[in-house]
Amino acid sequence: MSGEHQHGDIKSTPASRLWMALGLTGFYFLVELIGGFVTGSLALISDAMRMLTDTMSLAIALLAIHLGRRPADLLRTYGYARFEILAAAFNALLLLGVAFYILYEAYARLFAPEQIASLGMLAIAVVGLVVNLASMRLLKSHKDESLNVKGAYLEVWADMLGSLGVILGGAVIWLTGWLWVDSLVAVGIGFIIFPRTWRLLKESLHILLEGVPPGMVLSDVEAAIVAVPGVASVHDLHLWAITQSKPSLTAHAVLANGADPEVVRIAIAAILQEKFDLHHTTLQMERESCLSAETVTIH
Repeated sequence: MSGEHQHGDIKSTPASRLWMALGLTGFYFLVELIGGFVTGSLALISDAMRMLTDTMSLAIALLAIHLGRRPADLLRTYGYARFEILAAAFNALLLLGVAFYILYEAYARLFAPEQIASLGMLAIAVVGLVVNLASMRLLKSHKDESLNVKGAYLEVWADMLGSLGVILGGAVIWLTGWLWVDSLVAVGIGFIIFPRTWRLLKESLHILLEGVPPGMVLSDVEAAIVAVPGVASVHDLHLWAITQSKPSLTAHAVLANGADPEVVRIAIAAILQEKFDLHHTTLQMERESCLSAETVTIH
């Protein structure tokens, strides 16, 4: 017995603006990466990797929009929304490897500094700041209407701060000739990438392992079900999420003597919606717990 409910900011997400922001950040990622190798600036290369997190974040948001509109089929009864989580996990693993490389390269350059074209580094960083500001402008008006857009907006906002750091580093190198500043900025950006990437990986793995959605406590949900009149006990309670916006629940509820199974089921579904915003639920009503019953329970 289950209820149907469509969550989502997905259909209302302004995909055209996401595409424009993706084009800007993706183009500048390539410019900054090439510019980093040409100028010899590890800070630019590090910042390019940070821009890659933006590019991937926007791409994942667009993937969520596209796949979220595809209906479930006979082979994939939950639809295709999990591709969003798989893409996020792959993105996180890739960026963790890049972050480790940046930190290693920065350490090596402290002992063998390389010449840096500071003016070129400065010019590319200024262009990056302009791109970040343009992307923020594209996303700002819709950031409160969509979780996808809000996440992308916050990523771009953080990148704007990184661009300011590279600009400051390039100016210092140009004025003083202190080449070690480039490695210092690169390490700083690397440490900005680490927590964001680790959080993304942890959240993705938690969903893939069908963990309890953030903000929900399984014992609280169980207590709410047991408190419904007509429920004697509950077991085989599972709470997970297909994606961040689609929490789901299954449970077996043992009925008290004389309780009407349909009335109790409706009451449980209502309390789960009201208290926990749970709309995707499957409830099996039992006269006797299937843990000890010899007969198969119909549900």
